[in-house]
Amino acid sequence: MTLVAFGNETLGYGAETVLTGVSFALTPGDRVVLLGRSGAGKSTLLSACYDRLITAGHRVALAPQDHALVPQLCVLRNVLMGRLDDHSALSNLRSLIRPRQADRHDIDQTLQMIDLGNQIDQRVDSLSGGQKQRTALARALYRGGAVLIADEPVSAVDETQADALLSLMADRFQTSVLALHDVGQARRFATRLVGLAAGRIAFDAAPSEVTDEMIGTLYAQ
Repeated sequence: MTLVAFGNETLGYGAETVLTGVSFALTPGDRVVLLGRSGAGKSTLLSACYDRLITAGHRVALAPQDHALVPQLCVLRNVLMGRLDDHSALSNLRSLIRPRQADRHDIDQTLQMIDLGNQIDQRVDSLSGGQKQRTALARALYRGGAVLIADEPVSAVDETQADALLSLMADRFQTSVLALHDVGQARRFATRLVGLAAGRIAFDAAPSEVTDEMIGTLYAQ
């Protein structure tokens, strides 16, 4: 079963071409990590995967690089937004004004797993960068789904915490596509590494098949 597939396609934003000749398929159980320099097209491929998965009717959890949080609202209400499309507009309005105790309990459990339990009622604009990043991840975890799409979801935390969060993502989502900047973390997490360089996919292989020289080439261009 293929969840999403691209066959020799051109991807970009509007009229701007970012990637060409893209052939890529995602199947259940894949943990794909995209590697490459800033501007190599990782976010473009992530966005294209997300759009096609949604169009195909899959439930997808998203943790974007810019977090997409509402700074004036508390952590609880930002995480609650992960399930807005599960309910009517009126039900969502009621929940945002006065979150249900059952929702608060579920969100608190999620926040406890990522060491944010004490911040559940804190406004997002009062949080550190790492706390904001974990709030965006908590929203994705709370949403759940068939696939996780995440753009640099652990870049603002230390290595030990990053490994713990990546392990949690692997446990909670059968399938995922992530962009990571730390090659060691990518190797430990991924079942497939996809390298992007010069506007194309340079390689798509199991971590054991990707040499340090292949990765070095990505960042030398």
